[in-house]
Amino acid sequence: MCNLYNLTTNQQAIRDFVSVTHDLVGNLEPSVDIYPDRFAPIIRNNEDRRELAMVRWGMPSSSKAQLEAATKRADKLRAKGKEVDFDELLKMEPDGGTTNVRNTSSKHWKRWLGVENRCVVPLTRFAEPDPANKVEGGRTPNAWFASISDEPLMFFAGIWVKDWTSVRKIKEGLITIDLFAFLTTEPNSIVAPIHQKAMPVLLTTKAEVHAWLIEPWSEAHALQRPLSDNKLKIVQVADRASSDASEALLL
Repeated sequence: MCNLYNLTTNQQAIRDFVSVTHDLVGNLEPSVDIYPDRFAPIIRNNEDRRELAMVRWGMPSSSKAQLEAATKRADKLRAKGKEVDFDELLKMEPDGGTTNVRNTSSKHWKRWLGVENRCVVPLTRFAEPDPANKVEGGRTPNAWFASISDEPLMFFAGIWVKDWTSVRKIKEGLITIDLFAFLTTEPNSIVAPIHQKAMPVLLTTKAEVHAWLIEPWSEAHALQRPLSDNKLKIVQVADRASSDASEALLL
């Protein structure tokens, strides 16, 4: 499951690739590592606009997951002899969000698969933990994947939701914000040796991006497939702060 990616490109390249009509983000950093529950640039369909906007990563979790989490919290409180207002507890149950979407047949995700909730997420490379290179007693290093093309810019096929009210973090309380996530699929043979369960859905051509943003789901769902092996490579990135990411060496 991809929970870290990097964007190293110029803003105009993103605008040109996706034919952005409205840019709402100001100036993007030249290189940034993006983690879950952070704000990141996406290009979204928003009414009659194709917007480049900063949106928080992590779509709403399912009501079932939230109910189970709130029930566990309520049980612990009751075990301590405390009274519980379950409706209020459920309302205030923190939801850090779901970063990756695989099961698009799920009722939870179906409501957001239409064109009005489609987006693409620009990236230069994405990471997956690589257990084979873990040093005993240390943390698991990342393997990084990038386009084999001379054009490093790629896009995740994503979905987004407008004005979702929830508690992301307890200290924030109830907030209303836009949220996004991107789709995953079975891994290709480049990703599978490191992450056997899934890889992000990657779009590498203008035609693919255009199709994802405008085609009905009956057509667009065909893009939820692994990227061809000959379009992806593993790159070597030094394990350092994101501010140094632009100095990483590529194989």
